[in-house]
Amino acid sequence: MISVQPAPPQWVVLTTALVALVVVLANGPWRLARNVVTIVHEAGHGLIAVLVGRRLSGIRLHSDTSGVTTSRGRPTGPGMVLTVLAGYIAPSLLGLGLAALLGAGMITLLLWVCTALLLLVLIMVRNVYGAVLLLVTGGALVAVSVLADSAVQAGFAYLVTWFLLIGGVRPVPELQRKRRRGRARDSDADQLARLTGLPGIFWVTVFGLVALGALALGGNWLLAEVLDGWSLRP
Repeated sequence: MISVQPAPPQWVVLTTALVALVVVLANGPWRLARNVVTIVHEAGHGLIAVLVGRRLSGIRLHSDTSGVTTSRGRPTGPGMVLTVLAGYIAPSLLGLGLAALLGAGMITLLLWVCTALLLLVLIMVRNVYGAVLLLVTGGALVAVSVLADSAVQAGFAYLVTWFLLIGGVRPVPELQRKRRRGRARDSDADQLARLTGLPGIFWVTVFGLVALGALALGGNWLLAEVLDGWSLRP
């Protein structure tokens, strides 16, 4: 049976949001933390590839925070479009799902979901750096889940969720800047343009709208009690 935990104090929700925002906006911390976004990005490609009937060949994660997911199947068609589309929106949608779990008080389930995701990606990783990255990330997650008390677990869960929601936004303008400089000719947006005939900027816009929408909705869920508390003040 999965227990329901009470929401942490309001200051925890606000502090974790601020820390996540700083990590995403500051270039130094972002270069390291972006690895987490890449893991979820590639996991999104892999999950949808399997769901649409493609054969997942493997995932590679690189030290420059890039990644590649390869699968076998028809090179065109809706299945391929969905597979390519899934990457950039995966962090934001996972963050939205985790925000829903936190809203329901399912902190323990959230930690289990994240652990299961990392394990599934680890099984499909095909390079040493990717395996080490997942083992280190998973080790930190398991340590918090097993050794930390409920207050630390709650803070960690909120931090991860805020990071995915906020961190899902930054890669979109980064992608467009690279495209504008001609440094991303085989990006997900450009692959989608070739698959659908719609321009790459259209797909960049789709990525951005999904990321901002997830941040707005998920942020509203996470801040619900804080906003309610403020509205009740005389």
